Amino acid sequence: MLYSYLRAKRILILLMIGASCLAITGSGRALPSAEGHASHVNQNQNPTSQTEQGYWVVRAYFTDREQLARLAGRIEPWEVNTFEGYAVVEVDAAQYAWLLELGLRVEIDPGLTVELTQPRLALPGQTTGIPGYPCYRTVEETYAAAEQLVIDHPELAAWIDIGDSWKKTVPGDGSGYDLRVLQLTNQNIQTSKPKLFVLSSIHAREYVSAELNTRFAEYLVANYGIDPDVTWLLDDHEIHLLLHANPDGRERAETGLLWRKNADNDYCSNTNSRGADLNRNFAFYWGCCDGSSNVQCDPTYRGPNPSSEPETQAIQNYIRSIFPDLREDSLSSPAPADASGIFIDLHSYGQLVLWPWGFTYDTAPNHDGLRTLGRKFAYFNEYSPQQAVNLYPTDGTTDDFAYGELGLAAYTFEMGTSFFQSCSTFESQILPDNLSALIYAARVARTPYLTPAGPDSLLVNLTPAKLPQGTITRLTVQIDDTRYAGGETTQNIATAEFYIDVTPWITTTLATPYGLAAVDGAFDEKFEDVYADIATLPLDYGQHMIFVRGQDAGGNWGPFSAAFLTIDPPPTFLPVLVK
Repeated sequence: MLYSYLRAKRILILLMIGASCLAITGSGRALPSAEGHASHVNQNQNPTSQTEQGYWVVRAYFTDREQLARLAGRIEPWEVNTFEGYAVVEVDAAQYAWLLELGLRVEIDPGLTVELTQPRLALPGQTTGIPGYPCYRTVEETYAAAEQLVIDHPELAAWIDIGDSWKKTVPGDGSGYDLRVLQLTNQNIQTSKPKLFVLSSIHAREYVSAELNTRFAEYLVANYGIDPDVTWLLDDHEIHLLLHANPDGRERAETGLLWRKNADNDYCSNTNSRGADLNRNFAFYWGCCDGSSNVQCDPTYRGPNPSSEPETQAIQNYIRSIFPDLREDSLSSPAPADASGIFIDLHSYGQLVLWPWGFTYDTAPNHDGLRTLGRKFAYFNEYSPQQAVNLYPTDGTTDDFAYGELGLAAYTFEMGTSFFQSCSTFESQILPDNLSALIYAARVARTPYLTPAGPDSLLVNLTPAKLPQGTITRLTVQIDDTRYAGGETTQNIATAEFYIDVTPWITTTLATPYGLAAVDGAFDEKFEDVYADIATLPLDYGQHMIFVRGQDAGGNWGPFSAAFLTIDPPPTFLPVLVK
């Protein structure tokens, strides 16, 4: 840590000297990743002429999409500003020279360069979490939290060993980690259930993703039996959460290193650039399309062959074990419209929702369905929804594998504005916005290519929600077909219905739909308030679940929402004795 501090101090002095001697360009405004830190850029400053050799953060200005693609294939950008035509990248002296050879204009960002080299120091009084970032748990703390969920709620949670990290496969090393999936479902209900798989921290330096995934798990377990939507989701679904896909790398990133890859010392050995980029190592169209690097020390090094890394092998094998293969091998073959299952890979940063393909500008055969769900996710987190390749080409990625091999509705969330996001931003923005998106993903996992096209059922309310048998309660709901980011076509509401306890996916013979009426007397708008009066005389005493959904004029049924209804026995009147 002392060495890192002295090295950072030397770089800061050099950059301050350079800033005073060279012309300063740029707007002077803070870059998104700096979170309020003013980041000026120095033009024409060449790292190869400096006595201090190391890493720099630069803006590389491109003139066309081909230049950006070549850059991103070797050095994945921290961010891409398409309006001003530059990418923010971390480079060493050789990579800086390579960018110049490509014909790019390159400007060093002194502020971000110093931020790159700062050591991680605990805040005053901090005893848990990553030093300086108490909201983010370490790998060990994350694993301990998952284990505690299983201890406290064995009927809802299981902690499954799916394989090993690279360090654990090295004989005699004595370190490394098991890769573990936290599976959440009501294990007392044994039926065929749709599945949501959420993966996080495959790139080690991206602090927010593992914490969001862990908080998602804790939210679901804590609200089971309390929140009706959480309750039916865990009763009728399986949610699989790989909290740390790259624990070896994350252990290094917790010290402040911008570690991206795994820790495989067979590549670029004994340096801080060693390892393979696990999100370029997946088998589907691995290394096909200049969307990764074959240079071992590059950030996007894809490994020597497809699925070469133990982490990749474990993830692929687990996904194949829980999801059926629903898509033919041909790139033009779609998954069935009613295919089940969603895959989400959580990353930072960029404020994007991405879907396949990433390796080609051709659209995926299920593109319309992928785009609709992507726009729905973007409604919740307020990110930009787009096909992955439109950021820049990539190959060997998780989402292309999940969709390309199995037909899953697959997405990448690029969350926030920094790898080391401040805790205040995480707690106030990233967590609530993306938690809502993940809950929605669980709600539509049964038919992700169909259900997101339908309207949402909001503010499901029963007045009263607890009443004696034989009385009447009023059900009120808002049905809304407009909740998308982007240019999704929306339609008027056509109808709405509710079910009591049994839904159509359980059994079509016992599930009875009951209609709801429009409060204004007609279904003729994209947003409708609806209601129904429910007679409780036929219902048994105890708690019941009311399920509600709406349909738009295009025939699209939206996802269910739910409310609890409790029926009390009628009051018993004791005879009054008259003396």
